[in-house]
Amino acid sequence: MKPKILIVEDEEAILKGLCDVFVYNGYEVDSAINGKDGLDKSLTGNYHLIILDIMLPEVDGLTICNEIRKKDRSQPIIMLTAKGDEDDIIKGLKMGADDYIPKPFSIKELLARVEAVLRRSPKIINESEKITWGHFDIDTQNLTLTMDSKTIELTRREVDILSYLIKYHNRPISRNELLKEVWGYNNPGMDTRTVDIHMAKLRKKIEKDPQKPSLITTVRGEGYKIEPMHR
Repeated sequence: MKPKILIVEDEEAILKGLCDVFVYNGYEVDSAINGKDGLDKSLTGNYHLIILDIMLPEVDGLTICNEIRKKDRSQPIIMLTAKGDEDDIIKGLKMGADDYIPKPFSIKELLARVEAVLRRSPKIINESEKITWGHFDIDTQNLTLTMDSKTIELTRREVDILSYLIKYHNRPISRNELLKEVWGYNNPGMDTRTVDIHMAKLRKKIEKDPQKPSLITTVRGEGYKIEPMHR
Protein backbone atom coordinates (compact mmCIF):
# COMPACT_ATOMS: atom_id res chain seq x y z
CA MET A 1 0.00 0.00 0.00
CA LYS A 2 1.38 3.41 -0.97
CA PRO A 3 1.50 5.90 1.90
CA LYS A 4 -1.01 8.69 1.23
CA ILE A 5 0.14 12.26 1.87
CA LEU A 6 -1.75 15.55 1.90
CA ILE A 7 0.31 18.64 1.02
CA VAL A 8 -1.19 22.04 1.92
CA GLU A 9 0.87 24.85 0.34
CA ASP A 10 -0.26 28.11 -1.23
CA GLU A 11 2.74 28.71 -3.51
CA GLU A 12 1.72 26.94 -6.71
CA ALA A 13 5.25 26.24 -7.96
CA ILE A 14 6.32 24.73 -4.63
CA LEU A 15 3.11 22.68 -4.37
CA LYS A 16 3.49 21.24 -7.87
CA GLY A 17 7.17 20.49 -7.27
CA LEU A 18 6.45 18.70 -3.99
CA CYS A 19 3.62 16.68 -5.52
CA ASP A 20 5.88 15.58 -8.38
CA VAL A 21 8.69 14.61 -6.01
CA PHE A 22 6.49 12.51 -3.73
CA VAL A 23 4.69 10.78 -6.61
CA TYR A 24 8.09 9.97 -8.14
CA ASN A 25 9.19 8.48 -4.80
CA GLY A 26 6.20 6.16 -4.60
CA TYR A 27 3.67 8.10 -2.55
CA GLU A 28 0.00 8.71 -3.23
CA VAL A 29 -0.45 12.48 -3.07
CA ASP A 30 -3.39 14.80 -2.48
CA SER A 31 -3.02 18.57 -2.28
CA ALA A 32 -4.68 21.87 -1.36
CA ILE A 33 -3.57 25.37 -2.33
CA ASN A 34 -5.40 27.30 0.39
CA GLY A 35 -6.21 26.88 4.06
CA LYS A 36 -9.93 26.31 3.66
CA ASP A 37 -9.53 23.39 1.25
CA GLY A 38 -6.63 22.10 3.35
CA LEU A 39 -8.78 22.11 6.49
CA ASP A 40 -11.66 20.34 4.74
CA LYS A 41 -9.40 17.65 3.32
CA SER A 42 -7.49 17.24 6.58
CA LEU A 43 -10.67 16.54 8.53
CA THR A 44 -12.41 14.34 5.97
CA GLY A 45 -9.59 12.45 4.30
CA ASN A 46 -7.56 9.48 5.47
CA TYR A 47 -3.86 10.34 5.24
CA HIS A 48 -0.72 8.70 6.56
CA LEU A 49 0.86 12.14 6.81
CA ILE A 50 -0.08 15.82 6.36
CA ILE A 51 2.54 18.36 5.25
CA LEU A 52 1.19 21.73 6.28
CA ASP A 53 2.49 25.22 5.50
CA ILE A 54 1.89 27.73 8.29
CA MET A 55 1.32 30.82 6.14
CA LEU A 56 -1.87 30.08 4.18
CA PRO A 57 -4.74 32.20 2.85
CA GLU A 58 -8.23 31.89 4.38
CA VAL A 59 -7.22 29.54 7.22
CA ASP A 60 -3.64 29.47 8.53
CA GLY A 61 -1.69 26.28 9.16
CA LEU A 62 -1.67 26.65 12.95
CA THR A 63 -5.48 26.72 13.01
CA ILE A 64 -5.62 23.66 10.74
CA CYS A 65 -3.18 21.79 12.98
CA ASN A 66 -5.25 22.64 16.05
CA GLU A 67 -8.48 21.45 14.39
CA ILE A 68 -6.83 18.19 13.29
CA ARG A 69 -5.65 17.52 16.84
CA LYS A 70 -9.17 18.05 18.21
CA LYS A 71 -10.33 15.21 15.96
CA ASP A 72 -7.28 12.93 15.78
CA ARG A 73 -4.40 12.95 18.27
CA SER A 74 -2.42 10.39 16.27
CA GLN A 75 -2.42 12.01 12.80
CA PRO A 76 1.23 12.64 11.78
CA ILE A 77 1.83 16.29 10.83
CA ILE A 78 4.94 18.08 9.55
CA MET A 79 4.79 21.88 9.50
CA LEU A 80 6.57 24.02 6.89
CA THR A 81 7.83 27.18 8.61
CA ALA A 82 9.68 30.34 7.58
CA LYS A 83 13.39 29.98 8.24
CA GLY A 84 14.28 31.40 11.63
CA ASP A 85 10.69 32.12 12.67
CA GLU A 86 11.03 30.73 16.17
CA ASP A 87 7.55 31.79 17.29
CA ASP A 88 5.82 29.84 14.51
CA ILE A 89 8.01 26.80 15.17
CA ILE A 90 7.11 26.79 18.88
CA LYS A 91 3.41 27.43 18.20
CA GLY A 92 3.25 24.63 15.62
CA LEU A 93 4.86 22.07 17.92
CA LYS A 94 2.66 23.16 20.84
CA MET A 95 -0.40 22.75 18.61
CA GLY A 96 0.61 19.12 18.14
CA ALA A 97 2.77 18.95 15.01
CA ASP A 98 5.18 16.02 15.08
CA ASP A 99 7.97 18.00 13.48
CA TYR A 100 8.78 21.06 11.41
CA ILE A 101 11.09 21.90 8.53
CA PRO A 102 12.13 25.49 7.79
CA LYS A 103 12.01 27.00 4.29
CA PRO A 104 14.04 26.89 2.16
CA PHE A 105 14.65 23.17 2.57
CA SER A 106 16.32 20.48 0.52
CA ILE A 107 14.12 17.80 -1.01
CA LYS A 108 16.48 15.18 0.40
CA GLU A 109 15.97 16.49 3.93
CA LEU A 110 12.19 16.70 3.54
CA LEU A 111 12.00 13.13 2.22
CA ALA A 112 14.13 11.94 5.15
CA ARG A 113 11.83 13.68 7.65
CA VAL A 114 8.74 12.22 5.99
CA GLU A 115 10.19 8.70 6.00
CA ALA A 116 11.13 9.07 9.67
CA VAL A 117 7.64 10.21 10.71
CA LEU A 118 5.97 7.47 8.68
CA ARG A 119 8.07 4.78 10.36
CA ARG A 120 6.19 5.66 13.56
CA SER A 121 2.79 6.21 11.96
CA PRO A 122 -0.07 4.34 13.70
CA LYS A 123 -1.64 3.91 10.24
CA ILE A 124 1.43 1.95 9.15
CA ILE A 125 2.17 0.01 12.34
CA ASN A 126 -0.35 -1.54 14.68
CA GLU A 127 0.61 -1.24 18.33
CA SER A 128 -1.71 -1.93 21.20
CA GLU A 129 -0.28 -2.09 24.69
CA LYS A 130 -0.99 -1.06 28.25
CA ILE A 131 2.01 0.23 30.20
CA THR A 132 2.08 0.71 33.96
CA TRP A 133 4.71 2.87 35.66
CA GLY A 134 4.10 3.64 39.30
CA HIS A 135 0.70 5.34 39.40
CA PHE A 136 0.69 5.82 35.61
CA ASP A 137 -1.42 3.58 33.41
CA ILE A 138 -0.76 4.33 29.74
CA ASP A 139 -3.06 3.10 26.99
CA THR A 140 -0.95 3.25 23.82
CA GLN A 141 -3.89 2.57 21.53
CA ASN A 142 -6.34 5.14 22.91
CA LEU A 143 -3.54 7.63 23.71
CA THR A 144 -4.48 8.21 27.32
CA LEU A 145 -2.66 8.26 30.62
CA THR A 146 -4.51 7.54 33.84
CA MET A 147 -2.89 9.05 36.93
CA ASP A 148 -4.49 9.08 40.38
CA SER A 149 -7.92 8.35 38.80
CA LYS A 150 -7.48 11.27 36.39
CA THR A 151 -7.39 10.58 32.64
CA ILE A 152 -5.08 12.74 30.52
CA GLU A 153 -5.22 12.81 26.73
CA LEU A 154 -1.85 12.48 24.99
CA THR A 155 -0.64 12.68 21.41
CA ARG A 156 0.96 9.72 19.67
CA ARG A 157 4.38 11.34 20.03
CA GLU A 158 3.92 11.92 23.77
CA VAL A 159 2.96 8.28 24.26
CA ASP A 160 6.05 7.21 22.30
CA ILE A 161 8.30 9.45 24.41
CA LEU A 162 6.91 8.12 27.70
CA SER A 163 7.08 4.51 26.50
CA TYR A 164 10.74 4.90 25.53
CA LEU A 165 11.72 6.65 28.77
CA ILE A 166 10.01 3.88 30.78
CA LYS A 167 11.64 1.11 28.73
CA TYR A 168 15.09 2.55 29.48
CA HIS A 169 14.30 4.01 32.89
CA ASN A 170 17.65 2.99 34.38
CA ARG A 171 19.61 5.67 32.46
CA PRO A 172 19.28 9.18 31.01
CA ILE A 173 18.12 9.42 27.39
CA SER A 174 19.76 12.07 25.23
CA ARG A 175 17.94 14.31 22.74
CA ASN A 176 19.81 12.62 19.89
CA GLU A 177 18.70 9.18 21.09
CA LEU A 178 15.08 10.33 21.23
CA LEU A 179 15.34 11.79 17.72
CA LYS A 180 16.77 8.51 16.46
CA GLU A 181 14.60 6.01 18.33
CA VAL A 182 11.30 7.89 18.80
CA TRP A 183 11.26 10.19 15.77
CA GLY A 184 13.15 7.70 13.58
CA TYR A 185 15.85 10.04 12.26
CA ASN A 186 18.93 8.47 10.72
CA ASN A 187 20.85 11.71 11.33
CA PRO A 188 19.84 12.76 14.84
CA GLY A 189 22.50 15.45 15.22
CA MET A 190 20.31 18.08 13.55
CA ASP A 191 19.57 21.47 15.05
CA THR A 192 15.95 21.21 16.14
CA ARG A 193 13.72 22.39 18.98
CA THR A 194 11.40 19.43 18.48
CA VAL A 195 12.42 17.31 21.49
CA ASP A 196 12.58 20.18 23.98
CA ILE A 197 9.17 21.55 23.05
CA HIS A 198 7.50 18.12 23.09
CA MET A 199 9.05 17.47 26.51
CA ALA A 200 7.83 20.81 27.85
CA LYS A 201 4.32 20.01 26.61
CA LEU A 202 4.39 16.57 28.20
CA ARG A 203 5.63 17.92 31.51
CA LYS A 204 2.84 20.50 31.53
CA LYS A 205 0.33 17.63 31.35
CA ILE A 206 1.79 15.31 33.97
CA GLU A 207 3.95 17.30 36.39
CA LYS A 208 2.54 19.04 39.48
CA ASP A 209 5.02 21.85 38.82
CA PRO A 210 6.29 21.80 35.21
CA GLN A 211 8.94 24.40 36.12
CA LYS A 212 10.37 22.00 38.72
CA PRO A 213 9.75 18.56 37.19
CA SER A 214 10.02 15.56 39.48
CA LEU A 215 8.70 12.81 37.16
CA ILE A 216 10.75 13.50 34.01
CA THR A 217 13.97 15.13 35.15
CA THR A 218 16.82 16.66 33.17
CA VAL A 219 20.26 15.18 33.79
CA ARG A 220 22.70 17.95 32.93
CA GLY A 221 24.77 17.11 29.87
CA GLU A 222 23.10 13.70 29.41
CA GLY A 223 19.39 14.11 28.68
CA TYR A 224 16.06 13.13 30.23
CA LYS A 225 15.26 10.46 32.79
CA ILE A 226 11.97 9.18 34.14
CA GLU A 227 12.08 8.77 37.90
CA PRO A 228 10.88 5.75 39.91
CA MET A 229 7.29 5.97 41.05
CA HIS A 230 5.32 4.02 43.63
CA ARG A 231 1.60 3.46 43.97
